[in-house]
Amino acid sequence: MSDPAKSIRIGTMIQATAGKAPENIAAIADLGFESFEPFFWQTTNGQDLAELGKRCKDAIGARDITISTLGMFGNPLEDQEMDRQTLQGWKDCIDNAHHFGATCVAGFTGRIRNKPLTDSLPQYRNVWSELAKRAADKGVRIAFENCAMDGNWQTGDWNIAHNPDAWELMFNETPDDNIGLEWEPCHQMVYFIDPLPQIRKWAHKFFHVHGKDATIRWEVIREHGIFGKEKFVFMRTPGFGDSNWVDIISELRLAGWSGSIDIEGWHDPVYRDALEMTGQVRALDYLKECRGGSYVDVGR
Repeated sequence: MSDPAKSIRIGTMIQATAGKAPENIAAIADLGFESFEPFFWQTTNGQDLAELGKRCKDAIGARDITISTLGMFGNPLEDQEMDRQTLQGWKDCIDNAHHFGATCVAGFTGRIRNKPLTDSLPQYRNVWSELAKRAADKGVRIAFENCAMDGNWQTGDWNIAHNPDAWELMFNETPDDNIGLEWEPCHQMVYFIDPLPQIRKWAHKFFHVHGKDATIRWEVIREHGIFGKEKFVFMRTPGFGDSNWVDIISELRLAGWSGSIDIEGWHDPVYRDALEMTGQVRALDYLKECRGGSYVDVGR
C-alpha cells in the first residue's frame, strides 16, 4: 500500500552546473532523501541533458526517490551572453525534463536590470508566453521562485516574482495554467509577510516548494532597523529558523497540495561548508517529523 504521508516528499537540491549531478546524488542517496531537484546556475554548460537525466536516474536506481523538478536560475529577459545561455537553458530543461522523470522546471523570471519592476512586464510576457506554450506541449509546468535576489519594487536584477503584488501582475500577463510558483516561506519572512495566510490564497499556484527558513533578529531591528549596517535576518536550514513547519505543511495539506519540498541549505550561517550535510540531514528528519510518519492500516 502506498504511504499517504509521501504525497508530500522531503528532498534536497543537487548542484548540476558542473556536470556532477549523478555523482552528487549517489553520494547522499542513502541518507533518507525522498526527492532531488538538480539545478543549474545561469547555464547548463552545454551538457547533454538527455544523457544527464539518464545518469541521474541510474544514480537513484531502485530507491524510492523522485525528481519532480529541475532548476534553471538566471536572467532570461535581457540579452547579455549569459542571459542568452540562461534562456537556452530553460528551453533545454523544458525539452529534456522527461529524461529526469521531472514534470516541472523552476527558476527566476528574469528582470530588466535596474528598472522598476513594472518595466519588466512586457518582456516577461513575450518570453514566458512562448516558453509556457513550449512547456505545455511537453506536459511541463513552469515555477518561479519567490526570491528577491536583493532587488525591490524599484530596482534589481534576476527576478520580479518576489511578492504577491508582483504575482498578481505576472499571472495577469501570463494566465497560462502551467505557470506558477516555486514557493518558500523564507523569502516572505524577510519582508515580514506571514507565510500561512499566503498558503491559503496561493497554494493552487505552488508547483514546487523549497525547504528554507529564516531567523529574524528582532533585537537588531529595534536598534538598527532593516536593510542597514547590521544583518537583521539570517536564512536558515529548516529546523534552525523561526518557521513552524508543522503549520506550514498542515496548511499545504488543507489546500490539497502535494509534491516535493526540496531543501535549499547552503545559505545557513552555521550549517554550511563542512557542516552543510549535518544541517541538511537534521532538516530532512525535522521536516519528515513535521509532515507525519508512515500510515499504518489498522483495518478500520
